[in-house]
Amino acid sequence: MTNTLFSFSGICKAFFGVQVLDGIDLELHSGRVLGLIGENGAGKSTLMNVMGGVLRPERGTMRMEGRLYEPKGPADASASGIGFIHQELNLFTNLTIAENIFIEDFPRLGWLPFIHHRRMADRARELLADIGLAASPWTPVERLSPGERQLVEIAKVLASDARIILFDEPTTSLTAKETAVLFDVIRRLKARGVAIVYISHILSDVVALSDDIAVLRDGALVATGRVEDFPIPRMISSMVGRDVKSIFPPPPQSVREAAILEVRGLSQPGVARNIDLAVHSGEIVGMFGLMGAGRTELVRMIYGLDPYAEGGVTIAGKPLPGGDPAASIVGGLAFVTENRREEGLLMSMPIAENIGLVALPGYARPYSGIIDQKRLYDAATGIATDLRIKAASYLRQSAKSLSGGNQQKVVIGKWLMARPKVLIVDEPTRGIDVGAKFEVYTILGNLAEAGSGILFISSELEELMGVAHRIVVMNRGEIVGSFQRSEFDRERIMAAAFRQSTEETAA
Repeated sequence: MTNTLFSFSGICKAFFGVQVLDGIDLELHSGRVLGLIGENGAGKSTLMNVMGGVLRPERGTMRMEGRLYEPKGPADASASGIGFIHQELNLFTNLTIAENIFIEDFPRLGWLPFIHHRRMADRARELLADIGLAASPWTPVERLSPGERQLVEIAKVLASDARIILFDEPTTSLTAKETAVLFDVIRRLKARGVAIVYISHILSDVVALSDDIAVLRDGALVATGRVEDFPIPRMISSMVGRDVKSIFPPPPQSVREAAILEVRGLSQPGVARNIDLAVHSGEIVGMFGLMGAGRTELVRMIYGLDPYAEGGVTIAGKPLPGGDPAASIVGGLAFVTENRREEGLLMSMPIAENIGLVALPGYARPYSGIIDQKRLYDAATGIATDLRIKAASYLRQSAKSLSGGNQQKVVIGKWLMARPKVLIVDEPTRGIDVGAKFEVYTILGNLAEAGSGILFISSELEELMGVAHRIVVMNRGEIVGSFQRSEFDRERIMAAAFRQSTEETAA
């Protein structure tokens, strides 16, 4: 084994009386990638925040190159050579690449309080060349793709001479090409002796990148070893504490003849063209397409967030007015957006209040309109309990304190309180672990069994093939294919997404 650069010894941390880290012993080594895996809420982010000086452990010690390491804040971690690449990028989009890279330590003109712009640009060019980003240092970050912004974050970390870099779900918003570029950069950093911690729920990526594996479950380190000793089935069973014979629950046998959601001739120039779509009571309809196919844009129009020029939407035979989300909610249409943190949750509010948000009118007292808090909280707590949301207190604990998978359950629970006729979910399992995914699939299946229709958008074709009764495929704002479950075939569905026949593909 190579040199130990950093070590955790007996690290413990609790929140609201719940032990989230329980005696963690772990080492990081120069020039090696540690794949850190575990279910949402297992303690991965908490451990990294302890390392980064954001949180202080209650017991245990950390050492950097054998010396005691006791950061008082994130600045101490950065000064010690520890850098973070978070899932939610920490960039100022209105500033240039160079300004973002040096935002915490601008080069100065000697002793004068002025920025040395030429030196800043020259150093930024060196860093951008090092990570393979062909862009001017003066390019505004708002003009960059998600993958390019990820590389700017890496350049920002390298500017601080980081010797340890932690990547937390770095590929969730990247294309396959951008992911390949990121992986190449990580391998080059490893070759230069940087220690890498790679956190991801995409286990195939963990296998491709890692030298070593560490598995956290319920705050405890339950397994470690070399990556060759961790085939994916062992990773999953270590994470969830049981053998997982199937990643997907059986699809509900609940499809009725009646179409509960009908979209007819929906069109908007440059966005969607003549969309016809139906979702039946009890049916899970998967929607697949490549990036830019128009899936999210379509469901935003259906829900009323964005306008459309032609066509119409009906729920249970009743037309919905376009551009009116409030009317959609009253009509029984619910929408779990792709961006749960910014669009799906009030992050600083308690869990119960988030769950009860949409259903508030139903808990208002007659005449006065005052909310019956006890009845609302009792109902929201019941939903949270049914969804097995891991929290010490549903009434006091905020949504931002939860893991990604539990946050997603809160978003879904909010709509379950409203008892929707149709639920649209846009990438509902992005960034959550395999165990939490199974629970989300089960929740949606139970909702379908109860008679609701589900429109399920995902970029993971295997996911849709596992949960959907039917898959519709979009390309450039049009529906170009529809496949019943008996017709599911990866090659045919991908060919439709590329708008090619399988014959053309084979030729």
